Amino acid sequence: MELTTVWFGLIAILWIGYFALEGFDFGVGMLLPILAKDDNERRVLINTIGPVWDGNEVWLLVAGGATFAAFPEWYATLFSGFYLPLLLILLALIVRGLAFEYRAKRDDDQWRSRWDLAIIIGSFVPALLWGVAFANIVHGVPIDIDGEYVGGFFNLLNPYALLGGATTLLLFVTHGAMFISLKTDGRIRHAARELALRVGSVTALVAVVFLLWTQLQSGDAGSAVLFTVAALCLVGGLAAVRAGREGWAFLGTFLTIATAVAGLFAALFPDVMPTTLVDGASLTTTTAAATAYTLRIMTVVAVIFTPLVLAYQAWSYWVFRQRITVHHIPDQRPVVHQS
Repeated sequence: MELTTVWFGLIAILWIGYFALEGFDFGVGMLLPILAKDDNERRVLINTIGPVWDGNEVWLLVAGGATFAAFPEWYATLFSGFYLPLLLILLALIVRGLAFEYRAKRDDDQWRSRWDLAIIIGSFVPALLWGVAFANIVHGVPIDIDGEYVGGFFNLLNPYALLGGATTLLLFVTHGAMFISLKTDGRIRHAARELALRVGSVTALVAVVFLLWTQLQSGDAGSAVLFTVAALCLVGGLAAVRAGREGWAFLGTFLTIATAVAGLFAALFPDVMPTTLVDGASLTTTTAAATAYTLRIMTVVAVIFTPLVLAYQAWSYWVFRQRITVHHIPDQRPVVHQS
């Protein structure tokens, strides 16, 4: 197997890890105003992802870095053509990270509510725009014979791409609700289960339409199998949460996202960015790749360090595996002693 194909597969795995893990982070952030009735309950939701959200974002950094090193032409065209949506995603992630760190710095309700709003928006924007971006990559964009993106921002807002954004948004909300039901107890746990069932039904409908559209447009036998598995996993996850099996339910949405993203990459291969222009040139794993020497060096580094990173992240999830309730939330307000 050629190293260009190997690295296309490795980059696909990195994006699968990012969406499957960061997806429930985004879902928890978007559900703050829906599932939490007071500040203690908002702190419960935030604490469910507090130990892991920044580790989950490492998958994005590695995916971006691997794309830059392994497929520099893909990276250059992607970031020049998708500059505005990627900038909005970056700003949203920065603001969201600041919100997690700063919301508890002052004992002021208005201060915390503003940072909570930053968490909500910082979760909503990437959840929507990542779907729009990946749908455009699979669908194709106007790329000329020199490999340059020649479209505008509104070329990216086509019906198929917007449906892709709606799909990722709803999937992440459902995934987040499943995670909350797995990581909390009491009222929040039961509310999250009910919400997962309601939103999950809509998610299933939207996701099936999007995946079917993708399959008819650019799919093959491999993507058809993966999309079918994704649909079955989502149905299984909804059945599990209805039965009160939160662990299996979360695994169901996790596998739904993983197999759906894998299907998108399968539908894309061997292209990395197809063109919609008759006289344009699609970028492929061969034409967009770095030199063979670069790919060999990257492969050695990946073989050494990837197992270490996976082991550390698995260990961190194991350490913070217990459920959280409002009883675990200490009072932030200072105690006033009467003289």
